[in-house]
Amino acid sequence: MQLAVVVQQMVFPQAAGILFTADPVTANREVLSIDAGFGLGEAVVSGRVNADNYKVYNGEIIDKRIPAKKLAIYAIKDGGTKVQEIEPGLQNTQVLTDEQILQLEHIGRRIEKHFGGAQDVEWCLADDKFHIVQSRPITTLYPIPEAGDKENHVYISVGHQQMMTDAMKPLGLSLWRLTAFRPMFKAGGRLFVDVAKQLASSASRKTLLAMMGEHDPLIKDALIAITERGNFIKSLPDDQSEPGPIKSSSGKSAADILARPDSYRVENDPAIAAGMIRRNELSVAALKQGIQGKSGTEVFDFILEDNRQSRENLFDPQNLGAIMAAVDASAWLNEKMSEWVGEKNAADTLSQSAPNNITSEMGRDLLDVADVIRPYPEVINYLQWANEDEFLDELAKFDGGQEAAEAIHTYLDKYGMRCSGEIDITKTRWAEKPAILIPTILANIKTFEYGAGKQKFEHGLHQVEKKEQELLDKLSRLPDGGQKVQDTKEMISLLRNFIGYREYPKYGIVSRFLVYKQALMKEAAQLLQANVVHEKEDIYYLTFEEFREAVRTNKLDYQLIVDRKEEHKLFEKLRPPRVITSDGEIVAGNYNREDIPAGAIAGLAVSSGITEGRARVILHIEDADLEDGDILVTVFTDPSWTPLFVSIKGLVTEVGGLMTHGAVIAREYGLPAVVGVENATRLIEDGQRIRVNGTDGFVELL
Repeated sequence: MQLAVVVQQMVFPQAAGILFTADPVTANREVLSIDAGFGLGEAVVSGRVNADNYKVYNGEIIDKRIPAKKLAIYAIKDGGTKVQEIEPGLQNTQVLTDEQILQLEHIGRRIEKHFGGAQDVEWCLADDKFHIVQSRPITTLYPIPEAGDKENHVYISVGHQQMMTDAMKPLGLSLWRLTAFRPMFKAGGRLFVDVAKQLASSASRKTLLAMMGEHDPLIKDALIAITERGNFIKSLPDDQSEPGPIKSSSGKSAADILARPDSYRVENDPAIAAGMIRRNELSVAALKQGIQGKSGTEVFDFILEDNRQSRENLFDPQNLGAIMAAVDASAWLNEKMSEWVGEKNAADTLSQSAPNNITSEMGRDLLDVADVIRPYPEVINYLQWANEDEFLDELAKFDGGQEAAEAIHTYLDKYGMRCSGEIDITKTRWAEKPAILIPTILANIKTFEYGAGKQKFEHGLHQVEKKEQELLDKLSRLPDGGQKVQDTKEMISLLRNFIGYREYPKYGIVSRFLVYKQALMKEAAQLLQANVVHEKEDIYYLTFEEFREAVRTNKLDYQLIVDRKEEHKLFEKLRPPRVITSDGEIVAGNYNREDIPAGAIAGLAVSSGITEGRARVILHIEDADLEDGDILVTVFTDPSWTPLFVSIKGLVTEVGGLMTHGAVIAREYGLPAVVGVENATRLIEDGQRIRVNGTDGFVELL
């Protein structure tokens, strides 16, 4: 056995400190940050002194902070250290000269290049010569999306718009990218889109910022901060803008919305949404039929072709037009009712119990499942202790078990493709593990009376009728009241016809995902049988293309799976940024609001009303233990969380916008909701009483 011994010369530094080759505050890889203090670095590292801080960008010092330094720690030649007060005349002097700062930057960049990544370096200066004490990698930096060029890019998080910020496995990432109409870039197990070109054009920038203001004000504020710098995004001539199909909804007249001149116009006809839903149902049925009998690489080719056709349908003008009509009508109603009669967020109430809302139906339908089980105490008792894997098969042994099993199977036929984090195909679907639903079913039996699903729906309809009549009565008494009433009735009709359909396209995507997954797992079983993989789920750590190649060749370097599993564990610990640049800088936005009470936490108001109650901070849906009247506080919700919404009376999330899942369903159920509340799950304690103001967008800790 051999050991290496490192022998270092003891030096007695005049100055020392820390160097980060990436800015520790913003994570910008191009900005090097130096902390420097007199004497030993011990005083800087321990925080006993206020150190100088210098920022260097591309060989230029861009910032200096020189605080008063009242003491320093020096080494004693015979051993030990001493604390020494700094002379008053030197306390506010710069520890390093500009020349030394740039020299140290050059050393830092050489160390970074040697190790192949950003470094945290401890250094000291003795006899005007720099000595490096140690260097270690900075492991907390969020990876930069790779564009493969040297241009400046501005990336916004896809997960913050899809309400799923968890790290995704490679197969999930590659399949979700196939659904997109624009390139997506991966980093840290998440996906991002580049909006640099949109920011470069004044026309498209205006549209993007308006949309982000409606969707996520924190992203909007971050993008404004980047564009105001002037040196990161180069402006294009206006005629080089690339207008997209989706534009901001604010400021449109009723005539603009109803007579949209482009191909995205839809008639105000309820049959349109019903027809699109029926076409999707037939398409999924054809997919199930067509993929049967396919094996090997045929499965992958079939999925690619089906996905191509599905993407065309998803971005079909009629489909986008229906969604945009609902968003435009909602914005118009909120804007005009506030202007004309002082009614805030009127569309929130008018959106309740809307037809064709597949997600809100999912919550009410699970209440109906509870009603089927409710009369059978043996079944209820069994479900409290049921074996997770076989509980449906065992139900038939109990009185009412057959009825209970049929009700659950019927529910799974319609919603079994759903799960938490459903945009990642590798996540376990309800159809794969029905026991996931048991706690919610039992909670519904305990909390609600028979027929609660129907009662909630009818209550919502009553609220809509009441609100509509109130608004029309007020409008009729205004100047030009007749026209205002006519326009408002038309907009309410447009909203009601299409706002429910807003949730359907994603349901269509995940319906296909379940079919894809079932076919792909059969191929995984073949690889397992051939000893190519160690377990079927290993294929989750391959991209779609890599999986296809493994099936084609019946070969795989298993070390790739091992490495990807370790990488995924690291990604799971990262918190993805809303906005990150190609320099690695994380740009955080602010709400910049002065209209909220002292101590309140700002967010985005997405569903009107004010409620108080017990906060339940829940990070994972399987940990949910809610009682009637609780307020749900979480990072994000996707459609799989909907069954919980029937028992809560308010919602607070860290992620979300006006038209994301939590907001849409909160309005549908009449729940006050505030989303986009930064660090809500850390600032609010589980069990704490809070007040949620879904009208003005803030949360108070009581």
